[in-house]
Order: sequence, then structure tokens, then C-alpha cells
Amino acid sequence: MDILALSRLQFAVTTMFHFIFVPLTLGMSVLTAWFETRYVQTGDETYLRMTKFWGKLFLINFALGVVTGITQEFQFGMNWAEYSRYVGDIFGAPLAIEATAAFFLESVFIGVWIFGWDKLSKKAHLATIWLAAFGTNLSALWILIANGWMQRPVGFIIRNGRAEMNDFLAIVTNPYAIYKFLHTVTSGYMVAGYFVMGVAAWHLLKKNEIEFFTRSFKTAAMFSLVSGLVVLATGDFHAVEIAKVQPTKFAAMESVWETQKGAPMHLLLVPDEANERNSIATASVPGALSFLAFHDTNAEIKGLKDFPKEERPPVLPVFLSFRMMAGLGTLMIGLSLLAVIMPRWKGFVDFKIFLVIMVAALPLPYIAVQLGWLVAELGRQPWAVYGVFKTADGISKSVSMIQVAGSLLGFTALYGLLGTIDIYLLAKYAKKGPDTDTTGMIPVKEVA
Repeated sequence: MDILALSRLQFAVTTMFHFIFVPLTLGMSVLTAWFETRYVQTGDETYLRMTKFWGKLFLINFALGVVTGITQEFQFGMNWAEYSRYVGDIFGAPLAIEATAAFFLESVFIGVWIFGWDKLSKKAHLATIWLAAFGTNLSALWILIANGWMQRPVGFIIRNGRAEMNDFLAIVTNPYAIYKFLHTVTSGYMVAGYFVMGVAAWHLLKKNEIEFFTRSFKTAAMFSLVSGLVVLATGDFHAVEIAKVQPTKFAAMESVWETQKGAPMHLLLVPDEANERNSIATASVPGALSFLAFHDTNAEIKGLKDFPKEERPPVLPVFLSFRMMAGLGTLMIGLSLLAVIMPRWKGFVDFKIFLVIMVAALPLPYIAVQLGWLVAELGRQPWAVYGVFKTADGISKSVSMIQVAGSLLGFTALYGLLGTIDIYLLAKYAKKGPDTDTTGMIPVKEVA
């Protein structure tokens, strides 16, 4: 393993570990804000207890996410100095905006929300959690604008051996980034929805706080179903964009080797990358792949053989990750629909098999979003900036293998510890259940 592979592995480990926390933070910020909204609207203290209980789990996850995210940007200067030198004028701008605006927005208002229970009016306190949720999602937007530019570079020129920005508006309105943002954020909402449903189902199996957790389950089920349908729709638009601007990624996702019009979709495929073919390709739907790519059953799909081998992504991991992600997404939409329907039946809490399934389903969206990132990032290879700058050219020249290996081991150990702490704290407070005493967490009365 060379220094390039080690550096890529380190970035993959730290990024994927950080992304365990990000989706839950995105969704739980919105759900917590919604629970408090219902409390302010109705005055029902069950919603107040829901706000406090689910908000506590949100804060634990948020804190660990911040810690793991801090190291991300430093790696661009340490392991990827040549990349930063080449594209820093463009790539650094949205990251700087995210750090100085969005991150501070969410952090400040989360702090006000935590310490303002008995100091702010109900509506003012409610506003702080909505502003924190807005900041959290705005933070994701700027990060994904930066990543979207790597996937589809726009608004720049090459001058003096560097990529320089010449159209900021084109970068922030990049269709690839917008579709990616919508798809990623709503998949995060599904993570939060399944997290709440899983914890609620665990308590319902034990007949703990039935009214509290049934209400939580119903809200999360609808949140997950709506989010899942949006994930499906944005995934379709995103696939069209990928087929248009990243044909090698799309071909790897579907293991297409030969360019063809009216390309069929094979339900059962086994890629054979060594021989540039599919060893098994059965159960095909004529024209379906062309329709998926361009909404036209006769559209042409470019095959991998049209591109040099050195410019193709690794087919098998991209193909498998995409198929598993799509399969899990479909399964979760179906389960979300059942989760919306089942609580309407009398004796819902006695459907133990269904509740066990929902507890077991809690990890599914986590797995799906990780697979999605693998498709996005592996599918872009060998490019760091698609079609412009290769990953191999971005490695720091002054960093040794020993330094990268040492930092990789250090990050892995540290993140392993942080992951253990996160799981322990989330499990501890999730199992404990909501507090029965709301003293000290009721906002002051509205001032006339």
C-alpha cells in the first residue's frame, strides 16, 4: 500500500465515521423543533417531555459530530496540500462560509436553546431550536456545494496552474450540488425517523410510557415516509444529472460495458471487471435503464469501454453499493408506510413482531447513507475534481508514509473511542426514557 492509498483510506475512515453523526443531527434537529412546536401550539406537556427527551439524544449526537468534523478540513492541508493549492480558491470558499456562518448559527442557537428554558418566552425559545435546525441544514448545504463542485466543476478557469473562481453564482446554483443536497438531507431525515421509531418500538415492547412513545412513533413514521418519497424523487433527478455529467460513474453504477441505445435494466447482474463484461445479466426490462438515465427509453447510455481503463472507477464496489442502497431505500419506504398505518389499528402495541422489526430496522438508513457516499466518492475516481484534477495529483509531497500511517492509526483509535462513547450515551439515555418532572424546562410565560 502506497502513500496515496493510505491517505485515501484515512480520509475515507474519518469522513464515513463523521457521517454517522451528520444525518441524525440533520433529522433530529427538525423533529425536536417540531415536538416543541406542538407543545407551544397545544400546551400539552407530553410534547414538552418529548422535546426534552429527543432533544437530549439530539444534543449527544450533535456534540460527537462536532468533535469528529473538526479534523476533516485539516486533512486538506496535511495530506492533500497539492489538491488544496490547485482548487483552494474555489473549494475553500463554501467551506469558509459554512464555518463562519452556518456552523456558528447552529451552535449559538443550540446554546441559547439549552440554557434558555426558563429565560425566554415559549415562542422565543421555540424560535431558537428552529434557527438551530436551519443552521444545521444550511451547514450541510455549503459542504455539499463544495462537494458538488468536485463532482461537476463549474464557474472557474485555469490560470497560473490553478483553478480560479470566476462565477460564484454558478457554483452555488450548480444543479449537481442542489440535487445532492436535497437527496442527502432527506436521507438524513429518514435516519432520524428510523432512530425515533426504533427507540419508541423498544419501549413499546416493554410497555413503557405507551402514550408518549406511540405519539413519538406516529410522528417519526410520517416524517420517514414523506422523507423517503422525497429521497426517491431526488434520487431520480440526481441519477439523470449523473448520467449527463458523470457517464463513467453511471456506467459503473449499472455495470454497463457497451454503449447502446434503448439500454435495458438487468435485475440480476454480476460484473466481471477483469474481462470487461457481465458474467450474468438476466431478468431485463427493455429500455428501462435509458429511461432511468434520461427519461427516454431510446436514449444512448455510454459504456465503460468508451473510456480509458485508467479513467474508470472501480466497478464492483460502486455497482454493489448502488444496488444495496437502492434496495434498502425501497425497503425503508415500505416499512415507513406500514409504520404509518399500523398505529391506527387497535392494540398496536401488541403487534410484537412488527415492533421487533422496527427495532431491528434502526441501522438500515445508516447503512444506506454510507453506501450512498461510497457510490458518490468511489464513482468519481480516479478524479478528485471530475475531469479536471486527478486524486493522485493531490497528495502532499512533504508527507511520509510513516506519518500518514501513524495519523491513520491515531484517528482510528480516537474515533473508535468516540464511537463507543456515543453509542453508550445514546443507549443509556434512550433506555432510561423521558423524565417525569418538567420542572426547570418550561419557558417563561408570554409577555403581553
